[in-house]
Amino acid sequence: MAKRRVANPLAFAVLGSLIERPMHPYEISTMLRVRGKDQSINLNYGSLYSVVAALEKHGLIEAVETVREGNRPERTIYAVTGPGRSEFDDWLAELLGTPVKEFSQLEAGLAYMAGFAPDRVADLLDRRAVAIIEEVRQLEGVHEALRARQFPRLFWVESEFRLHLLRAELGFVRQLAAEIRADELEGIAVWRRGSELAATLGVSLADLLRDPHKYFGEEFGWLSDIPEGGL
Repeated sequence: MAKRRVANPLAFAVLGSLIERPMHPYEISTMLRVRGKDQSINLNYGSLYSVVAALEKHGLIEAVETVREGNRPERTIYAVTGPGRSEFDDWLAELLGTPVKEFSQLEAGLAYMAGFAPDRVADLLDRRAVAIIEEVRQLEGVHEALRARQFPRLFWVESEFRLHLLRAELGFVRQLAAEIRADELEGIAVWRRGSELAATLGVSLADLLRDPHKYFGEEFGWLSDIPEGGL
């Protein structure tokens, strides 16, 4: 992955906007929100000006005009430069063609879910599923309205991608919650036993794993192979 002179994804959106035509930052912000791009790129109005300043510093955009409308403060209009256009083209090619590891909050939680009792994890996954279902319904409604208006998919395909991801996540968390409740998740016997002992003895699961033969018996002697800090 190339090292970007301004790596904030908002900078990518600013460059893409200015390629259409010169604009001032407020106009960029308004256009991104009207087009729903703030659902795909974190748009913070305060940080937008910092991003614009950084892009200008690195010669990727340039001020071309200062305008004033009525009693409003002066606004500087920016345009993309040649290097800015090259940066955008290279960045877009990378985003579309090069898969990268994206660290999600759900993955982080799953990695340490054994820190809670199994039934509590199942309840939390069910709560997550409810929230996902609501977001799926909202997106489906938006997409239905866009289709009714015959609005081309080209301009909202990123929202369609988000919907596919949500549906996949929903299926996963539902299945995982069901497997936990039915004691079908591989390793859940150790998890349940460990959670019960941890609650009774007032220690962590990691503490129990330091002497698995004592707390879990010979049947689970393989637990001693788990690296320190593995759970």
